[in-house]
Amino acid sequence: MNEIDPRDDRRGLEDTAVLSELNRLVDELDPPPADLVDRVKFAIALESLDVEVARWERAGSFAGVRGGQTGTITFTVDNLTLMVNFTSTGSRHRIDGWLVPAGEHTVEVRVADHKSSTTRADDGGRFVLPDVPAGTTQILVHLVNSRGEPGRTVVTPTIML
Repeated sequence: MNEIDPRDDRRGLEDTAVLSELNRLVDELDPPPADLVDRVKFAIALESLDVEVARWERAGSFAGVRGGQTGTITFTVDNLTLMVNFTSTGSRHRIDGWLVPAGEHTVEVRVADHKSSTTRADDGGRFVLPDVPAGTTQILVHLVNSRGEPGRTVVTPTIML
């Protein structure tokens, strides 16, 4: 066991000073987002805790839609694939999506500080939400079984539009 107290050593004091300055610089130059706590609360505040979280399959160079970009993300969970294309339309977004296997499932888009938008996929699994606000976003797919009865709900990880 090391019995040397770094505070009793000149080098230890220098290390402490360097680390303190590094900590100050990180806080100054790269602070956590001011809305971090709100984002975390949004991500976990689902009305029903009985949801499955889909996995982000392919991000490529796309990391949220910012500044007029378009991008496609594929999410998967168990036996469902959700492919979503985001197109910026000014300060809003258009979301085109496809569910595989196809079905007339309800698709809900949650955006922090906005009301949810809901649509139903057609029998081919395609859906469109033409006017989605920018912000912290999650997509929920409320699945139905072959008899049209409610089944499980799948939620995507949070993304920033």
